[in-house]
Amino acid sequence: MVTGVLAGQPVSPADSGLRVVLEGRFAVAAAGDAQVRMPHSSARVVAFLAVHGHRVSRVTVADKLWSTATTEHAAAALRTALWRLGPVLGRRLIVIDEHDLALHEGVEIDFRATARCAREILSGSPKGDRTAALAQLRDAGDLLPDWYDDWVVLERECFRQLRIDALERLCRELSAADRYAEAVQAGLAAVAAEPLREGVHEALIAAHVAEGNHADAIRQYRLLHDMLRRHLGLAPSQAVRDTLAGARW
Repeated sequence: MVTGVLAGQPVSPADSGLRVVLEGRFAVAAAGDAQVRMPHSSARVVAFLAVHGHRVSRVTVADKLWSTATTEHAAAALRTALWRLGPVLGRRLIVIDEHDLALHEGVEIDFRATARCAREILSGSPKGDRTAALAQLRDAGDLLPDWYDDWVVLERECFRQLRIDALERLCRELSAADRYAEAVQAGLAAVAAEPLREGVHEALIAAHVAEGNHADAIRQYRLLHDMLRRHLGLAPSQAVRDTLAGARW
């Protein structure tokens, strides 16, 4: 890690060459995926700015990340976390002025790219490669799963719901286009993310039925039936049963 005083003007967007990973873990990677090491306090600042994706006041950052400290101690902790990034890494990662902080425009953020992909799917946008979108949504992990700060927990749940909604929509869309193998992949990824959500099971069962994989449709229904009974004491809804009706028993 480079140490020193955070100073100087931010480099141009094209010069950053850094990528912040928030899906499944936290990491900052440079060219060639070499991981950049930094203190945990600095990592928390970078993660907070990456999640928010816009300029945030220094007061807000300090208050959210050091919520149990006094205003003066929180401000001092933030200054220390920024200083510990060092002058070179600091300028490549963070745009800083007297009042606000933001990640550099040239820094890539996996979570924001996946969220953008999900919103495009949910908007019905015809743009983009659906195969690539499926891979991105399927392979995305939860947002910072081992972090338990309140601001992380809320953002993680929002991201999880957004991803599941997009996968369910993609499952139905690909099935309607007779792309059944990809539809099943989307459905399975959605079920894995939320096993008790009936809508994603129903979309997956519909894809199996449309493809003629009736045994798989029945197997998926029974899986849902058993999980709902075991965890919630409920039976699958009429909508799910109606979808299954197309399968040959």
